[in-house]
Amino acid sequence: MFTGLVEEVGRVSGLEEGEMLRLSISARRVAEDTRTGDSVSVNGACLTVGEAAEGTLTFYAMPETLRRTALGGLAEGSPVNLERAMSAGSRFGGHIVQGHVDGVGEVLGVHPEGEAEIWEFAAPEAVLRYCVQKGSVCVDGISLTIVSVGEASFTVSILPQTRANTNLKELHVGDRVNLEADVIGKYVERLLEPRIEERFSTFERSVGDAI
Repeated sequence: MFTGLVEEVGRVSGLEEGEMLRLSISARRVAEDTRTGDSVSVNGACLTVGEAAEGTLTFYAMPETLRRTALGGLAEGSPVNLERAMSAGSRFGGHIVQGHVDGVGEVLGVHPEGEAEIWEFAAPEAVLRYCVQKGSVCVDGISLTIVSVGEASFTVSILPQTRANTNLKELHVGDRVNLEADVIGKYVERLLEPRIEERFSTFERSVGDAI
């Protein structure tokens, strides 16, 4: 589990395509005490460390991972947000992030608002259905608070510190990002499904009897 607080912006130092994508990332801080087999959030996608060397971490992304994320669009030199899995007893600063990408979004626009910026992201229905004003969303591994929700997009407010310490400082309109909705909304929906179905069935029977 992660919290959506980016520890370091690493750089893609190598890409090798094969049955799986071999992704090497230069990262001084995160690589310090990371070992083979550890979980690391890479732009919001939970990946297992395949090889750990001084200053470099290597991951293997399966075809399914590439289909469901924007990792396939990375190139050598691309900045990536990194966060190690949360340890028991750690301070919880963001929100519950699983590293399970729900969909790929796109940067639609960036508009200044005082010292902050309003960013708009296009998002698929699989993400938008769980987006609520003042709720949480994870964008490329960054825990953010939603400002507004539209029919096909949502907006967030980005502080200068967040922009300076994440890959946002190098993103542009049209760039693709990994999105993960707040898992709490998913659980609530799942728990309520049987009750909603039962009430709907009861309503249908009542209408049928009345007719």
